[in-house]
Amino acid sequence: MTITVANTVIGGSQLCLISGPCVIENERLIFRIAETLKNIASEKKIPFIFKASYDKANRLSHRSYRGIGFKKGLRILSKVKKQLNIPVLSDVHSKEEIKPAAEILDIIQIPALLCRQTDLLIAAGKTGKPVNIKKGQFLAPDDMIYLIEKVKSTGNNKIIITERGTSFGYHNLVNDMRAIPIMKTFGYPVIYDATHSVQLPGGAKGKSGGNREMIPYLARAAVAAGADGVFFEVYPQPDRALCDGPNSLALKDLSGLLSILVQIKRIVS
Repeated sequence: MTITVANTVIGGSQLCLISGPCVIENERLIFRIAETLKNIASEKKIPFIFKASYDKANRLSHRSYRGIGFKKGLRILSKVKKQLNIPVLSDVHSKEEIKPAAEILDIIQIPALLCRQTDLLIAAGKTGKPVNIKKGQFLAPDDMIYLIEKVKSTGNNKIIITERGTSFGYHNLVNDMRAIPIMKTFGYPVIYDATHSVQLPGGAKGKSGGNREMIPYLARAAVAAGADGVFFEVYPQPDRALCDGPNSLALKDLSGLLSILVQIKRIVS
C-alpha cells in the first residue's frame, strides 16, 4: 500500500526520505537545513518530507531543550512548507494540539512514548491527515496492529508505521530487523528511523546519548529488510545540536549514504 502526501508517495518500489533536525531551534537554521535536504532529495530523485519538532515534551530532564514552542514552531513549519514547497511533519503530544497542528502539518506524528495513547491516536485519525505512528521501544512489532486499528476506527486509512529500536536493558536500544517484514504484513508503509535507533535513552546524565557511527550500518540493513523509507535526524554539526546531537547524522554525510540506500532499495524491490 502507498500513501500520498501532498503529491509525495510513500511506499512502493521507491525509497522515501523523512528528515530534518530534532527540534526547531531558529528559523534561519531550519530553512538552511530544509533547503539542503530538498536539494539532496531532488538530486537522488526520491520523495522527501521535512521533519522538525516544535516541542519535545517527553525529555527526561526538565532542563533539556524542548524546542521553540507550539505556535512559533508551527508558523516556521508553515513558512517552510509554502516557500520551499515541501510537505512537513512534526510530533503532537496532546489532543489539544492536534486540530491547530493539522491545519499546517501534512503528516501528524505520534511519538513512540505516546503510541498507545488511544485518545491521541483517535484524535489524529479524525483529522483525515496521514498519521505516522512510531513504534514504542516497549512494543513487539505485531502489537502495532492494535494501534493501526485505533486510527482505522476513525475511517482514516492513511497510516505509516515507523520502527525505532527496542529497549534492551537500561539506556540501550537494539534493532530486530524482523520487525520490518512483520509490520509490512499489515499493509502499510514501514519507515526505519535510523537515528533514534542508535539513541542511548537517558544515557548521558539526564540526556540521551547515542552511537551515531552505527547509523549507516543499521540504515543499510533496514532497507535490505524491506523498509519503504528512512528517517534521519540531521544537523550541520551534531555536537552543537541542542537536542539529540549524539544520535543525529551530520548533514554532509547524508547524500553519500542515500546513494547507497537507493541502490539497495532498487535491488530488493
